[in-house]
Amino acid sequence: MQETEKRPEKKESALLNIALNVALPALIMTKLSAPEYLGETWSLMVALSLPLGYGIYDYIQRRKINFFSILGLFSVLMTGGIGLFKLSRNWMIAKETIVPLIMGLAVIATQNTRFSLVRLFFDQMIDLEKIKESFAEKAQGNHFDKLLGIACMGLGLSFLVSAGLNFYLASTILIGEPGTVEFTESLGRMTALSFPVIVLPMMVMVGAILFYFFRTIHKITQRPFEEFLRQP
Repeated sequence: MQETEKRPEKKESALLNIALNVALPALIMTKLSAPEYLGETWSLMVALSLPLGYGIYDYIQRRKINFFSILGLFSVLMTGGIGLFKLSRNWMIAKETIVPLIMGLAVIATQNTRFSLVRLFFDQMIDLEKIKESFAEKAQGNHFDKLLGIACMGLGLSFLVSAGLNFYLASTILIGEPGTVEFTESLGRMTALSFPVIVLPMMVMVGAILFYFFRTIHKITQRPFEEFLRQP
């Protein structure tokens, strides 16, 4: 009997994943929830549709639940619910802190499982199995797992640092109560300050981790890193 050929698993786009599950919903909730634009209810609906739609599409394509879509839905529901139900600013501070905190803990907790978020992240760009085979050829098989572990801890810690910075920024900048002009204006200031205070340090930390990761791979395999990049 002829074996049924197994279809190769479709790889998800890391950039599209982050954009539709995190970046665009946050932008919609921040910039379009004013009455002269979409309003709080419609901005919530539109923002929710992005991670929900992407999560359903990704599940159909790969038969896997998308962790980032779940996190995106949680973040949007928290932000929208705080505005709709006029909850106190403390809820927004908690939300800004909890999301990166969950990400950091999830990255570290899944390190040695088949659901490793770090493997998922790197596997979008490079062929991890090919790199592991190259390490084995150099009798450095164990070093590959250690390298992934270091990258995992580094990325996890970067999210935990982000959680701390988010808490500091939100508790310092946010004033007034959700639903008031004062709160909306302070939320805009917090969004503007998030790049120099949070995003920039995160980019430096993640950049340093990636530099160490890629440099070590090249040093051990003695092969051009381009050989390991996945073809588009």
